[in-house]
Amino acid sequence: MSVMTEMMNCEDYKKALTADPGFEDDSGHAASCASCQDYRTELLALDVGLKAALEIDVPEFTMPELPDLDTDNVISMTHRRSFSKPTWFALAASVLLAAVFGVRMMDTGESYGTLESQVLAHLDHERGSLQVTSTPVSDSRLERVVPESVATLNHEAGLITYAQSCTINGKSVPHLVIQGERGPITILLMPDEDVAKASSFEGANTQGIILPVGGGSIAIIGEREERLERVKQNVLDSVTWDT
Repeated sequence: MSVMTEMMNCEDYKKALTADPGFEDDSGHAASCASCQDYRTELLALDVGLKAALEIDVPEFTMPELPDLDTDNVISMTHRRSFSKPTWFALAASVLLAAVFGVRMMDTGESYGTLESQVLAHLDHERGSLQVTSTPVSDSRLERVVPESVATLNHEAGLITYAQSCTINGKSVPHLVIQGERGPITILLMPDEDVAKASSFEGANTQGIILPVGGGSIAIIGEREERLERVKQNVLDSVTWDT
């Protein structure tokens, strides 16, 4: 198995699929990730639509017959090149494709009223990370997502089954998932998000807390029935900012 296949995750899969809509995922990641399945379905539908637009049969343009003109008083004008209908369709399809890919691959830049609401919105976007599994991420993957320049991390918090670099408030932050008693627990390490005090919040089926840690903060989110206090101290003890 190749290194890329072994370490396939949502970001890697979506980038590969964007580059080639016919990409086949040998790792089986897409089969267990609803978010990536939806992305693939949408991308394939777009690809089919663009191909159909480019294959439209446009009749050959012919100039209508004109009556004989008195050319003695006609001024010659510089000819401006015009695009045929097929060319316009190709240009329009290219612009549409670039626009769709640009929106899907970049941060939306949407403004949220609070850090808590942005965290919840991010989790909703990354639903594929919440997989019940006993397979930990590799040490090399974890080191890339949480480099020593950001923080020192040990495994006291729990079994880390997901590690991805994500964006919160325009900054790249480590997004980790550990396995809790009621299901996966999300941990966001935000060394640049300074908060004055701890705060709790709730989503549709989730609960979370954001804790001040040094000059940054850590968000912990789990199921409504999850005892976050049980893992809170373990998480705090397992992370040290590199300051």
